[in-house]
Amino acid sequence: MRDFSKYFEANRELWNRRTPVHLASSFYDVDSFLKGRNSLTSMELEMLGTVEGKRILHLQCHFGQDTLSLARLGAEVVGVDFSPEAIREARRLNERLGLEARFVECNVYDLPERLDERFDLVYTSFGALCWLPDLHRWAEVVQHFLIPGGRLALAEFHPTLYLFDFESGEPAFHYFDTGTPYEEISEGTYTEGGESLCLPSYFWVHSLDNVLSPLLERGFHLLRFREYDFSPFNCFPNMKERRPGEYVFQLKGLRLPHVFALAARLSP
Repeated sequence: MRDFSKYFEANRELWNRRTPVHLASSFYDVDSFLKGRNSLTSMELEMLGTVEGKRILHLQCHFGQDTLSLARLGAEVVGVDFSPEAIREARRLNERLGLEARFVECNVYDLPERLDERFDLVYTSFGALCWLPDLHRWAEVVQHFLIPGGRLALAEFHPTLYLFDFESGEPAFHYFDTGTPYEEISEGTYTEGGESLCLPSYFWVHSLDNVLSPLLERGFHLLRFREYDFSPFNCFPNMKERRPGEYVFQLKGLRLPHVFALAARLSP
């Protein structure tokens, strides 16, 4: 794989700086989470299926709310993220809640060198894949950590939605991966309270083909695949809540896919 270290280092600093802002935000609402709220959406729960008693690897877990939600549901779970600040806070939450989740500070691509375990299920969701340049290598990592017959559960923002500049409503990004990251100066973050943040970020676009083909080539079989015309999160500019918990991007009245979710099983 090409050397993407300078992009990873810039993005790591971005997420280190975002983490304390996110912890204090109403978007993540840590207070209600500590009181028992499960942070997983119905989309994720459908693809995860029954998790009680399962060994789960959660890739790109941020500060661990979803990881800890899985632990509350009875899973034995390991969360992974490349941000040391996020992992530090995830461990603090885990201790406060008295749970037994484990957290590893590591880039996804380096994880096979750091963790020698296998899992029933690998899980990742919402806003994760755009930070990864090579989904063939990502699929190799997923395959590496699954037992034969293990499953992947994925919920992610749809590549069609990522075509648009959310401020202008105009197409601004390629649908197909060019191999070169987009560079942005990220002002603020997707929660409130980050007005002082102004940092470079680097991200990649991935078509549905770019997500699915690496999995199918490695012996995964799709069990479920769904597309949704709304987002469960109000995390982009110019979105409107059409029903409780359903946010849509206002683009000339068009009905666009906002999210896709899948469950796939690795061949025994």
